[in-house]
Amino acid sequence: MSEHRRKPPQSQGGGRAASRRAAQQHPGRGSGPGRDVPTSSPAGPYGEPSSHGNRADARRASPRGTPPRGRAGGKGDKGAKGGRRLIDYPRAGKDGWKRFVPSWKLVGGTTLGFFSVIVAGAGIGIASVGTPDENKAAVAQNNVFQWADGSQMVATGGSTNRQIIPIDKIPLGMRNAVIAAENESFDSDKGVDPKGIARAVVNMATGGSTQGGSTITQQYVKNTYLDSEQTLKRKVTELFIAIKLGTTVKKDTVMAGYLNTAYYGRDAYGIQAAARAYFDKDAKELDPSQCAFLASVLKGPNLYNPDGGLGTAATPLLNEGRARERWAWVLDREVQVGRMDPAERDRYKSAGFPERVDFAQAKGLSGQIGYLVDVAKTYVTKNEGITAEKLALGGYTIKTTFQKPKVDALVKAVEDTRDDFLDEKKRPEFDTFVQFGAASVDVKTGALVALYGGPGFDHKYFNNNANTSGVPVGSTWKPYVLAAAMQYGTQNSNGRGISVDSKYNADDLTVIKNRDGKPLLASDGTPFRQKNESPEAHGYVTLDEAMRQSINVPFAQLIFDVGHSKVRAVAKSTGILDESMDGSNNASFALGTSTPSAIRMADSYATFAASGTHREPYSVTSVEKNGNPVPGFEKPKESRAMDDSVADNITKVLENVVQNGTGTKAKKLGRPAAGKTGTTDQNKSAWFVGYTPQLSTSVTLFRSDPNAKGTERKLLSMNHVGGVDSIHGGDIPAAIWTEYMREALKGTAVERFPEAEDIGVTADAAGAPTPTPAAPPSPSVSPSTPPSPSPSLVSPSPSDGGKPSCRPWKLDKCDPATIAGTGNGGNANGGDANGGDGGLPAGGTTGNPSPSTGRPGRPGGSNWGSVMGAGG
Repeated sequence: MSEHRRKPPQSQGGGRAASRRAAQQHPGRGSGPGRDVPTSSPAGPYGEPSSHGNRADARRASPRGTPPRGRAGGKGDKGAKGGRRLIDYPRAGKDGWKRFVPSWKLVGGTTLGFFSVIVAGAGIGIASVGTPDENKAAVAQNNVFQWADGSQMVATGGSTNRQIIPIDKIPLGMRNAVIAAENESFDSDKGVDPKGIARAVVNMATGGSTQGGSTITQQYVKNTYLDSEQTLKRKVTELFIAIKLGTTVKKDTVMAGYLNTAYYGRDAYGIQAAARAYFDKDAKELDPSQCAFLASVLKGPNLYNPDGGLGTAATPLLNEGRARERWAWVLDREVQVGRMDPAERDRYKSAGFPERVDFAQAKGLSGQIGYLVDVAKTYVTKNEGITAEKLALGGYTIKTTFQKPKVDALVKAVEDTRDDFLDEKKRPEFDTFVQFGAASVDVKTGALVALYGGPGFDHKYFNNNANTSGVPVGSTWKPYVLAAAMQYGTQNSNGRGISVDSKYNADDLTVIKNRDGKPLLASDGTPFRQKNESPEAHGYVTLDEAMRQSINVPFAQLIFDVGHSKVRAVAKSTGILDESMDGSNNASFALGTSTPSAIRMADSYATFAASGTHREPYSVTSVEKNGNPVPGFEKPKESRAMDDSVADNITKVLENVVQNGTGTKAKKLGRPAAGKTGTTDQNKSAWFVGYTPQLSTSVTLFRSDPNAKGTERKLLSMNHVGGVDSIHGGDIPAAIWTEYMREALKGTAVERFPEAEDIGVTADAAGAPTPTPAAPPSPSVSPSTPPSPSPSLVSPSPSDGGKPSCRPWKLDKCDPATIAGTGNGGNANGGDANGGDGGLPAGGTTGNPSPSTGRPGRPGGSNWGSVMGAGG
C-alpha cells in the first residue's frame, strides 16, 4: 500500500469542524428529525452522497447571501484580503448592463483628476519655459550658392540687416496698424486665442497643415522658432510661452519684440531694418501710411512685397496689386477699430500708395548672379520643407547647375551684339528699353547651364528676362503644330499621322476653314483671311517648305485640321506650362500667341533634340542645411513626350530651317544644328530657339519699359530699332545664339542627330490641285531656291570706333556663301474656332503612333501611345 494513504473520515461529532458546522446553521432553524443536512461532503471521493429531506430543506440549509455564480461578492464585498476595491467598476451589487454604468462618484472623480493633471502639467510647462529674447531670435545666416563645379558663386543674406530698437522708437502708427490688422484685442487678451489654438491642434492632430497663432503674442513666439519643425510638440511649447508672456510681460515689451523679430522682405528683419530697406529712414520717422504698408507686408513678404517674390504667383505685378489692396484695407481697418480718424485715412488714401526707394540688393548680386540666385531660390522653395521665409533665414548651401564658363559666354554674346547694334544716344526713341533674355539647357539631363536675365540688379533691373512669361514666342510655336499633325493625323488622313510632304495652300490672305469646312469669321462677320508677312504668292507648298520659309497660312489651317487641344497636349508634353498657353482656339494660336519663358522654350526644344524624351528643367543639384543634406533634390525623372520618329522628323525639318531657311545665320556654328525663328505681330518680339545634340538654347528680344507700373507695362514695337525697319528672329537672336553656342561647345566632339525615318501618310489640304504621289520622299534634304532678302531688312552701315569688322549680328555679311533668309512673318489676329477641334479622346490618342525605329536605346514606338494617352 502506498505511503500516501487516504485519511479516514473524521468524526462529525466534535472538534473544530463541529464548531464551524454549528455556526453555519441559521438561527431558529433546528436540526430536528428529517432536517439534518451535512455541512460538507464526505472527505473521500467515493463516499456515499448525503440524503436531503426535500428541496426546501436544502435551500434553507444553504447559507444566505451566497453570491451568484461569477460574482466576486455581494454588495460590500471586501475582496480576497477583506478590503474594498479602489475603483468599483464594473459595479458590484448591480446586475446585467447596470454593472457597466459608472456611478456619479466615479465620473466626478475621474473628471476632477483629469483636470488636475492638465492644470498641474500646464503649470509645470509654463514654469519651465523661458521667454523669448529678440536679440537671439530670427538671426539670419548666409546662404552659400555654388557653381556646378562646387566653387562658390556668392554668399548672400546674413544677419547684419537687423537692429533692435525700444518701443519708444517705434511709431504709434505702426503699433496701431499692426493691432488693427492682426489682433484687435491685443491690449486686453492674455496672449492666446483659445479658438485659434483649438483649430490648430485639431488640424495638426488629424494630419492637416500646421497653423500659426493668431495673436501678436503667439506670432512673436512663432518668430523665435521659425527655422524649427512645426510639430504638435513645438506648438504646445509655443502655447506655454505665449501664456507666460501674456500674464507676466508688459504689452509694450511683447509688441516691441514682435516688430523687432518679424520678417518684412528685402532681407530686412525688424522694423528698423524694414524702414531703411523700403523708405531709407529710421522707424521713428515713418508716417501712418508707410506703417500701414509695412503692416501689409507682414501678411506674407513673399506675396506682398511689391518687388516680387519666389514662385509664379509672386510676380512684381501680382504682389503690388495685393500690397495696394491690403494697404487700403489696413487704413480702413484702423478707422473701424477706432485707431485712426476717418479724415486722416482719407488724406493718406488721396496721397496714394507710398513710394519706396529702389531695392539695393546685397553686395555680390551684380551682373547675372542675381538672376541665377533668383532662379535657384525659386527651385529650392518648391521643396515642401523650405519656405521663402526659412530660406531667408539662411544657413543653406545650394549647389546649382549653372556652369560659369557658359554663363560668361552667354553674357559676352549678348553684350557684344547689344553694344554693336544699339545706340540709345543716337536713336533714343527706338533703341531704349530693348531687352534681351536667353537660357541654355543640357539636352541629356535638363540641367540649366546658363541664362541671361538682363543688365543686372546693380543696374536696377530686377525682372529676369530668362524666366519671364509674357513675351509671345511667334513662329517658334509652329513645330508643335507640325508634331501634333505627325502624331495624331488630320481630318484628311483618316487618323494616321501625316508626312511633311503633305501640301497646304500658302498664298497670302487665304480664307481659313474650321473643322466643318466652313470659313472662320472675322470680327466684322466676313470670312477671316490669314496674312503672311509678305504678299508673295506661294501656291500649295509642303509643310517642310512652309516651315523653312515660316509661312503663316499653312499652319493657320493645319491647326484646325489637327485640333487645338492636340497641339496643346504636344506642347505640354515637352514642358510648356498650361498657364503660359493662349487659351483661344483661333488661327493665331498656331502662330505663337502663347508666352512661355526662355527657360521653358529651351527645355521644350531639348525634347526634340533628345528624340522625344522630356526632362524637366532644374537648377539645383543638392542642398545642405548647416552641413546636413536636405532630401528632395534628386534629378527629375524623364518622360516620353512623343514617338522618337516624330521628334527626329521635327529635327530634320528644323535642320532645313538652319541650312536653307530663315535661320541661316546659325550655319556659322559649323556643326549640325536645328532651330526655328519667331517674330510676332507689330514686331514686338523676336526669338530664335535652336539646339545641337548637346545643348538647347533660346534667345528672345523685345522692348518694354522696366519702370512702367501696372497696366502701363506693355510690349513696344521694335520697328526701326538698330536703324532697321524691323527685327526678325533670324537676325539679332540668331546671331547671339550662334556666338554663344560656338563658345559653349568649344572643345566638345561634333555629334550628329539620329537619322529620321520616313513616317506618316501624305494628306494634302482640301483644294490641292493634283494628287500627291504615295512614294516616300527622299531622306535627303533637297536644297531650296534661296528666297530674296526682304527690303525691310536693311542692315545699318558699319560704324567706326574700333568695332570688330565682322559684327556678331551680321554674321551672314561676313560670309558671301551664307544665304540671308526672309522674315518669318508676324501673327495675324482674328478668326474664331467655329466648330472646335473635337478634343482628345478619353483614355488615349487618336490614330496609331508612328512605328518604332527599332534603334537601340531609343524608346518610343508602340509603347508611346499608352504613355501619352494616360498623361493626357
